[in-house]
Amino acid sequence: MKRIILTGGGTAGHVTPNIALISNLQDLGYDIHYIGSYNGIEKDLITPLGIPYHGISSGKLRRYFSLQNFTDPFRVIKGFWEARKLIRQLQPDVIFSKGGFVTVPVVLAGKRKKVPVIIHESDMTPGLANKLSFPFASKICCNFPETLSHLPAGKAVLTGLPIRQELFQGDREKAQLHCGFTTSKPVILVMGGSLGSVAVNNAVRLALPDLLTQFQVIHLCGKNKVDTSLNDLEGYAQFEYIQGELCDFFALSDIVISRAGANAICELLALQRPNLLIPLSKNASRGDQILNARSFEEQGFSMVLEEEELTKEALLEAVHTLYQERESFTDAMKSSGQRDSIATIMRLIQEVSSL
Repeated sequence: MKRIILTGGGTAGHVTPNIALISNLQDLGYDIHYIGSYNGIEKDLITPLGIPYHGISSGKLRRYFSLQNFTDPFRVIKGFWEARKLIRQLQPDVIFSKGGFVTVPVVLAGKRKKVPVIIHESDMTPGLANKLSFPFASKICCNFPETLSHLPAGKAVLTGLPIRQELFQGDREKAQLHCGFTTSKPVILVMGGSLGSVAVNNAVRLALPDLLTQFQVIHLCGKNKVDTSLNDLEGYAQFEYIQGELCDFFALSDIVISRAGANAICELLALQRPNLLIPLSKNASRGDQILNARSFEEQGFSMVLEEEELTKEALLEAVHTLYQERESFTDAMKSSGQRDSIATIMRLIQEVSSL
């Protein structure tokens, strides 16, 4: 039996592609272990799946001043020694890393123990954690053709993003019952990312009186971001974060408002859901979501509304335009030529684990 370590964390987007691979890995007889941070979102997502989970110390390099920038390097060093000990104990045949700062010590420790490493980069331009890890990788998977020019020659493989197959098995009626909705109005699904978005939440809530005259709204707000004063509002259902019900919510939705993380937009493309993307502002990020969103806009898959332009009026105008033109977006997504990313990645895993 071959053994694989999956790693990735910090946001759900660094975890769910790993989850998409699990059933295929099990079918091939791999013994699967997961390394993440002590108490990150990855632990909440992986533990219920019955996959052995190992927590290590994790730091983060922030792009702004913080006292933690002085202490986190020591956490990373501690994480490296913890990862090294785990790898020595588990003796994996291969490591698959999805990104996030918890993966850097895992990848480095794997290389030191001569374990082949595959890295997946979802965004159009690589994140810092993956950049630090690239020299230690055997192969680097990417999601966008444009990303190939940013990756080391000889290592890069265009695979696309693995999508969880359960997302295609949603039940509209279950979602209606769960939300207390009727069949009389179309449904908007609002997703602010696994951590939620204050800017998106505020704009949606300001627009709710107008939106609810024509639509019903499922609002995934993020942890500790539910507004309890809106709990009894007819046609509106809000949740911090959901897992098993997401496929049902997608099935029920007519249009989607979403941040522009690579994982989220690729799921929308695979499910062919007309969408309005509100990318994270460049003031709060390295701008990867803006690049992702513009790529999808140029291909006709999405409408885009910049966060700096996000007002109640702009949101309402965009939503109504998107709903009226939803069929054109669906048609563009149907002709996109989706890659079989899981099969391609599985071939790479088998290839490097046999070295």
